[in-house]
Amino acid sequence: MPLLEFLKPEAVLPALRAQGKKQVLQELAAHAARHLPSLDEREIFETLLQRERLGSTGIGEGVAIPHGKLPGLGTLFGLMARLERPVDFEALDGQPVDIAFLLLAPEGAGADHLKALARVARVLREPGIIDRIRAARDADALYALLTQSPAQAA
Repeated sequence: MPLLEFLKPEAVLPALRAQGKKQVLQELAAHAARHLPSLDEREIFETLLQRERLGSTGIGEGVAIPHGKLPGLGTLFGLMARLERPVDFEALDGQPVDIAFLLLAPEGAGADHLKALARVARVLREPGIIDRIRAARDADALYALLTQSPAQAA
């Protein structure tokens, strides 16, 4: 079973253009809405903005995991974006972000949302994974990096 089974190949963006944190969130919301026709792009964006107001989802080393819970969403949804240029995300370590993993969960997801967040963070903290993500040539390579277990990658 893939580590991030809620990430689909078409939800990997190898070169997202954005000028700042708010625009990154807008772009992620727009792309997510294309894959989730039952949800409104504005609602996704507002959910992400509200979460960011609580504290940055920039976890360090150039990585952010914007996330939120939405009514009307039936299952976990992941979207990974590699930014063309790093942006200030007010991350914990002060480093600009160039890798963003969007995680959306159903409103009543409870512990499943937290488990999924922990799994994304764990995958992105594997030794060498960030360098491999930055070096990946295209969406297929990025998807493979994020969905194979460490044993498969060896």
